[in-house]
Amino acid sequence: MSQRQTLLSPELAQRLAAIDIGTNSIRLIIAEPLTDGGYRVLDDERESTRLGKNLSATGHLDPDAVDRSMATLKRMKLIAEGYQVRQMRVIATSAVREADDGEAFCQRAKEELDLEIEVITAETEARLAFLGITRSFDLTGKNVAVADIGGGSTELVLASGNFIEAIQATQLGAVRMTERYGGDGAWSAEAYKQLQEAIDQELQRGLKHVPFPPYLLIGSGGTFTTLASILMASKGQDGLPVRGYQVTRAEVSHLVARLRKMNSKMRRSVPGLGPDRADIIVAGLAIIDRIMRHFRLNLLQVHSGGVRDGLLLSLVDESRGGSKDDPHDRQAVIERFAAACGVEVKHAKHVAKLACSILQQLSHIFDVSEADTPLLDAAAQLQDVGYLINYDRHHKHSYHLILNSNLSGFRPHELEMVANLARYHRGARPKKKHANFNQLNASDRRRVEQLASILRVAGGLDRSHSQLVDAVEIVPRKRHIELLVHCDQYPEVDIWGARRRAPLFERVFGVTLGVRWAGPAPQHPESTTADSSLDAVDHSA
Repeated sequence: MSQRQTLLSPELAQRLAAIDIGTNSIRLIIAEPLTDGGYRVLDDERESTRLGKNLSATGHLDPDAVDRSMATLKRMKLIAEGYQVRQMRVIATSAVREADDGEAFCQRAKEELDLEIEVITAETEARLAFLGITRSFDLTGKNVAVADIGGGSTELVLASGNFIEAIQATQLGAVRMTERYGGDGAWSAEAYKQLQEAIDQELQRGLKHVPFPPYLLIGSGGTFTTLASILMASKGQDGLPVRGYQVTRAEVSHLVARLRKMNSKMRRSVPGLGPDRADIIVAGLAIIDRIMRHFRLNLLQVHSGGVRDGLLLSLVDESRGGSKDDPHDRQAVIERFAAACGVEVKHAKHVAKLACSILQQLSHIFDVSEADTPLLDAAAQLQDVGYLINYDRHHKHSYHLILNSNLSGFRPHELEMVANLARYHRGARPKKKHANFNQLNASDRRRVEQLASILRVAGGLDRSHSQLVDAVEIVPRKRHIELLVHCDQYPEVDIWGARRRAPLFERVFGVTLGVRWAGPAPQHPESTTADSSLDAVDHSA
């Protein structure tokens, strides 16, 4: 252990435990937190219970597997108590999530073992897997695909650096696909072809448009670590760390071609392949192979942690008091995220200032709420985070990055609104055929249209990225809005930019928009924003 990676002080050094109840196995990890945000493993237990056996066919958890799982959980709880664990989190994934009797399973664990099981969503599962990867790999400047393969499902993450662009949950589990297309014997050419086609269809269903070409695939879960173990054993590299081990697609294809011709008994004798995975490894490797084909990748790196690693890291973060930043300090959160994505901060803040000023003044004229100022402010500062991926379609990338950011201080619906505003700060106007817009209710769709139209005009007012415009003043006329631009010198480019981005504003508010220079800013511009001339605007527009 390095000097930097020391245990936390006694008052903080709580022993932590994470239990992951999966479709194929149950894992327990007991650890102590380190000062660098990592942890030291004290115990790692795994038991293959096959809780999801025949789940696809019956819709229920296998009764014998439920009994085995309860016995395993009881033993793991006793182990944790022996280590004097002070904090333990128990999660369940695909099998319990999908089963008709999943709730009954959790209730039985509560009654018999006094264990609270949290059934997490596929999205949470993906986020936990990705959290572990960000702490183990330097993703700076890299576009990557991440796959977490379990027994019942595979979660895919597309990320640029440490930021998630998209999450896709699939039904591609090693146990599930084995039960549907294979068995204990060797795989026939026809059965294996059906497996490949089913995997391809599932990938194409959820990932029709890949937002960027990934640099490599990073894989977590037992299928990936088993793949590495088999290849390392074949090269005489037994005992070397699995984490970070690199594998080419050719190696995956050759290995699965060899293993599918064996029956389960023969596969159990393959060095590096555990007996509890011998019957499901072919389907697992086929999933890896087709994912690499889908993303046109030739290289993958193996992560040995999986969901449980992310779970433990989240517990470590909690034990250390979480982030040093106040989670309610939205501005700090926004600035940190924007800076990490390479946003031009001065420009973003200036656009936010102008947009919020326009909204405040319009709230006296139209049915638009000044209470939405925080959302508009956040969207203005984050509208260009999509540059992290590329300029083209960056507004769409901004939507996904914001939506998947989990920014502290924002409720999920607020993030959804901010993401939509960033999505429409340029490009096409909001339309119901856009899934992200259509899923909002009618009231929120109207808010997005109004706020996005304001954001577009404000962005145009700093088209030069020079922050020349000091203030703006709204003067209402009948079916016309005059936007007076105050600054010391004539801002030709910025006035042109605002006029060019006026159509959505005019459509939403039912007015024409004029933009003109009005000289330096007055001493108290707020006193001239909303006078008796407001009544001249036709509110029925």
